[in-house]
Amino acid sequence: MTPLDPVTLSFGAALLLGLVFGSGPCNIACLPYLGLVLMTGSEGIRGAWRTLLPFSLGRMSGYALLGSGAGALGLLVQDWIAGPWVRWLLGGATILVALSLFRRQHRAARVCQHAASPDRVSVVFSRTVDSSRAWLPGGLFLMGAGMAFNPCAPLNTVVLAAATTASATAGLSLGLGFGLGAVLLPSFVFALGVAHFGSQVQQHLWQWRRTLENASVGVLLLIGTGTALGWITP
Repeated sequence: MTPLDPVTLSFGAALLLGLVFGSGPCNIACLPYLGLVLMTGSEGIRGAWRTLLPFSLGRMSGYALLGSGAGALGLLVQDWIAGPWVRWLLGGATILVALSLFRRQHRAARVCQHAASPDRVSVVFSRTVDSSRAWLPGGLFLMGAGMAFNPCAPLNTVVLAAATTASATAGLSLGLGFGLGAVLLPSFVFALGVAHFGSQVQQHLWQWRRTLENASVGVLLLIGTGTALGWITP
């Protein structure tokens, strides 16, 4: 590993770095994964936060772990996050989320098959989802953590700054600052944009709703498998 000059970074600077990162590259990287999950929901913006919250908490936890680890162990963390386990984590979590969504849709379809109207379907579907939601938050949390562990230039800067502090606590602070900045803007973009778009599509194309949901789950399975095997790099 090539020696790097020490980098000094404050919590505010890490937060700003996360905001800059989240305003562009992060949205593009998250879109194939998180966007497809939101497209399967019909609850609009309010329901989107049930998806965004565990995903964002997973990302923030991942950044915090990297920061504290770099503060305690130094630049060894850079080699650690470059291992194949990161793509296995992200790919496996994506597959888990896809299977969770498929299970939810399958159970809802069995309950709702005799419903007479779209409004009735929505009511029965929302009740059935509660019994099929056990896997989804954990899968979304792991998916967010997997996204956080993917190395990138801004994250490498935070890791280097955390290693410079030689303190797990200071590194944790930098990781949390970067994570908070990185998830703020994407969360609003996905909640206000993608989730709203998905709910509008399903309302106007109600007869194709099941087909769209199944297609999203199928693509998620392909993306998860491709990520785990190294064919897709987020």
